[in-house]
Amino acid sequence: MDQAVSVNADPDMPSDSEGRSSRWRNWTGFWLLGLCNNFAYVVMLSAAHDILNQQGSHNSTSPTPSTVALDVEDGKISRYDCSPVSTAAVLLADILPTLMIKFSAPFFIHNLPYGFRVLVCVATAIASFLVVSFSSTMWISVLGVIFASVSAGLGELSFLSLTVFFSRDVLGGWGSGTGGAGVAGALLYSGLTQAGLSPRNTLLIMLVIPVAMVISYFFLLVFPPSFPQWKCREVESVRVKESQSRQPLLDDTDEEEEREKGAEEDKVTGPLTCIEKLHITKGLLRFVVPLGVVYFAEYFINQGLLELLYFPNFYLSHAEQYRWYQTLYQVGVLVSRSSLCCVKFRRIWALSLLQCVNAVLLLLSVYYQFLPSAWLVFVIVLYEGLLGGAAYVNTFYFISKETGDRQREFAMVAASVGDSLGIAISGLIAFPVHRYFCSL
Repeated sequence: MDQAVSVNADPDMPSDSEGRSSRWRNWTGFWLLGLCNNFAYVVMLSAAHDILNQQGSHNSTSPTPSTVALDVEDGKISRYDCSPVSTAAVLLADILPTLMIKFSAPFFIHNLPYGFRVLVCVATAIASFLVVSFSSTMWISVLGVIFASVSAGLGELSFLSLTVFFSRDVLGGWGSGTGGAGVAGALLYSGLTQAGLSPRNTLLIMLVIPVAMVISYFFLLVFPPSFPQWKCREVESVRVKESQSRQPLLDDTDEEEEREKGAEEDKVTGPLTCIEKLHITKGLLRFVVPLGVVYFAEYFINQGLLELLYFPNFYLSHAEQYRWYQTLYQVGVLVSRSSLCCVKFRRIWALSLLQCVNAVLLLLSVYYQFLPSAWLVFVIVLYEGLLGGAAYVNTFYFISKETGDRQREFAMVAASVGDSLGIAISGLIAFPVHRYFCSL
């Protein structure tokens, strides 16, 4: 609903109508929404794979080998302990529906009330758990993964745009919750299956997560009285005078012209036009491009390289090493996405540069095998997660801070495409890279 007005003129300052209790409830509510929104997305990949592996073995919980030492197609011994199919294949199945939603939704999502969007997210999350848990074929399981992707994609852009109705500190709660989803999802799924529950029963237990999303949204958040919960209404938006520290989200060549039109801008009302949306999107590129580069580099590492960074003489097996790589990455993401209340970093391009350095370093280490131990990879992967999480929360924080009230809701939705686009491109490139290394 890009035509709506943000509740607070300066979201960094508490409003008169929002006390400390309400602010705490809203921060907690967005933390839980972030956790619930990304939970199915995180869990579904490993859960779908487990369900498929158990379809021919009566739902046994015994582990199956995740890697093979032969290149299946060529019948040649590889110097890497490669799986025949790159993990990027599953990544693409989980990210492409989200990417399609994020590309198209900014231009029509404002026609759907927020309450309806949340119910769609909950319904698709429930469907993902049920479809995968009771699947009998590969395509049914893939359909379950698609449901999880739709839920996560629609939820992310909806809840990011929802933050404009609250004080800006709820962005920190949302970011921290999404970071916690990776750690909580992996630990809960692994813990329940390790305790003896079948993957199917574990997924059915996780149906509590969509229920928690409903409770968090409808019963925990304290909405402004004028918030349009169930209807899409045309709001005559009055431009609130921006503080001097807030910069317009426009090119340098347009800033001077916009200042000259200051008196006229204050009178602008009504929904954004298509031309205005394209103009805002152009200004967003200075945030979206660095964010996309960060996520391209880190998912190229995670899905294209980490599987190949195997140390045979280490006390952990290949599967255990890979599992710890992913876990430490999620820990780094959780820490940095929770850091917005302590430190803010505007130079997202610097984070993207550092992440690209990580990708090049690990790519060379896969080819030349010069890293001495998995311990060093553990440190690099933790650092990688810190960079990725910091890029995410700081990108949306400064977009929220530097856009006007009338443009902010659309800007938050449109910018969410950056990370998903980077992930999708990394998945496509990881295919030939994985094939090349496994052929050596």
